[in-house]
Amino acid sequence: MLLTRRAAIKGVVATAVGTITGASAYGVLYERHHLGTTQATLPVSGLPPPLDGLRIGFVTDVHHSSMVPADDVRRAVDLVSAERPDLIVLGGDYVTWGDRAFVGPVAELLAPLTAPQGVFAILGNHDDDRDMPAALTAKHIQVLKDARTRLEIRGEPLELAGIRFWTRKTTEIARVIKGARDTVLLLAHDPRRLDAAAELDVPAVLSGHTHGGQVVLPGVGAIARRSFPVLEGLASRENTWMFVSRGVGTVYVPVRINCPPEVAIVTLQRKSEI
Repeated sequence: MLLTRRAAIKGVVATAVGTITGASAYGVLYERHHLGTTQATLPVSGLPPPLDGLRIGFVTDVHHSSMVPADDVRRAVDLVSAERPDLIVLGGDYVTWGDRAFVGPVAELLAPLTAPQGVFAILGNHDDDRDMPAALTAKHIQVLKDARTRLEIRGEPLELAGIRFWTRKTTEIARVIKGARDTVLLLAHDPRRLDAAAELDVPAVLSGHTHGGQVVLPGVGAIARRSFPVLEGLASRENTWMFVSRGVGTVYVPVRINCPPEVAIVTLQRKSEI
């Protein structure tokens, strides 16, 4: 029997709908919970030799909410802890839309994180300026809110500079790193700060915010790809290198497609040795 044009079109549409529906169901039921550990190497110009190989546990975009259960956050904590990094950085967006019902609980879930050089946090666009930092501080997590701290590791200094999501202008970031004499690692929730970091000759940046696109369609890619210099992984401008994590949770819709959640172990490496 010959297939009519209308029947053929219906068949193609049904197949497409079935594929999308199947992928969505997979993304809701499985992929968004399939948290893994990503190993990344971040080139850092001028990094002192003793800091070459420093390992940073990076957890970002937890978004603890009714869509991101406590078990997912515990899994993230367990994965990072198992790697025994030298220090840990939390990259912001601990809850969604500043939901106070989850502020205390997510701080409690993150409290077991420890590292020899400490645990440091910055704020994302979903975090308020008062309750979230207070909850993290109560769990002995140092929050860098447009602030800088100087660590001494293996006899060498490393300066961590943390900025709020809303700290966007190059002049504003410049005030945070003003006077820094040693290697600066900028912690910026939004990877769009890459250009400003390059202008200020900051050698390395850790970011999140993008969720890696969260939904990445074959042949189409991620809708958000044009908005950011990079959605995930490494990017560079001039003398500045950035690592962007896909993060742990989800926002808007509880689904990930071709974009599994992650925690990251970021190893610093002297740029001259790459």
